[in-house]
Amino acid sequence: MSAPSPTRPPRSEASVGVVQAIVAYGLWGLMPLLFVAMAPAGAFEIVAWRIVFGLGFCVIAIAVTRSWLRTRSLMVQRRVMGVMAIAAVLIVVNWTVYVIATTTGHTVEAALGYFINPLVTIALGVVLLHERLRPAQWTAVGISIVAVVVIAVGYGQMPWISLALAFSFGLYGLVKKRVGGTVDALSGLTIETMWLTPFAVVALVVLGITGIGGGITFGGEGWVHALIMIGAGPATAVPLLLFASSARRLSLSTLGLTQYLTPVMQLIVGVTIQHEAMSTSRWIGFAIVWLALVILSVDSFAAARASRRRALPSTAAEPV
Repeated sequence: MSAPSPTRPPRSEASVGVVQAIVAYGLWGLMPLLFVAMAPAGAFEIVAWRIVFGLGFCVIAIAVTRSWLRTRSLMVQRRVMGVMAIAAVLIVVNWTVYVIATTTGHTVEAALGYFINPLVTIALGVVLLHERLRPAQWTAVGISIVAVVVIAVGYGQMPWISLALAFSFGLYGLVKKRVGGTVDALSGLTIETMWLTPFAVVALVVLGITGIGGGITFGGEGWVHALIMIGAGPATAVPLLLFASSARRLSLSTLGLTQYLTPVMQLIVGVTIQHEAMSTSRWIGFAIVWLALVILSVDSFAAARASRRRALPSTAAEPV
């Protein structure tokens, strides 16, 4: 009997991976509700506490999993620390834009950013890494550009929030690719938040002294509000760790499909809970983006299937 393909994970492992991916992307999709619940905290205070409590959660997780030696071994590598510093800058830009968007009535625009993120990532790969695209990928990227133009014309301006989120997260992914599999999810988030924490503390001090953006609300709005703010730590780390675990169990094509759960949920939250307006041009723009994603997904599945077929050894001479 021929052995199972090494490129396809066992069914039980894949099932666990699917559940982990759905939970991770589902939690990310519900994140706007968490930030809205932090009111009257301003966006900069939310991001600052997210960094501080995120680091605290990571330190606890490292202690529980006894993985400090692995994290410390990364911290002594100058190249890794340099790459992670750049990644930290990009992710804090992404977090800040996202929190501002979801707390000021632009959750739908944020959802668009994460819908077009895979397409932007492909475009960045062509421009920065000189990657070659298949015809279907070129078609999907071109269609997404049309979608942005349609939305810009209908909206009266470019969807800057969407583009900022898509490009910051796309660049973040490309930067993290530089360290490949040498940096695990927990160590990576720990190092990123370590880089950012001094700036977060300074930001909190400035907010407290000047009162800019509503000042500091933590501790002054009751214990429930304080717990919600503290919850930003695990809310940042848990989905990332689940995603990292699912990525080891799933094929890229399967993982690529589940990622759309996040912007779908963001869109639902924005329209049904936050009652954001959806003009005809917005619906048309979203529909064009979805068409591009369908083309991209079908092409990815076809490419993955072809790759598996090439990887399968010939079974003609194998004993049964």
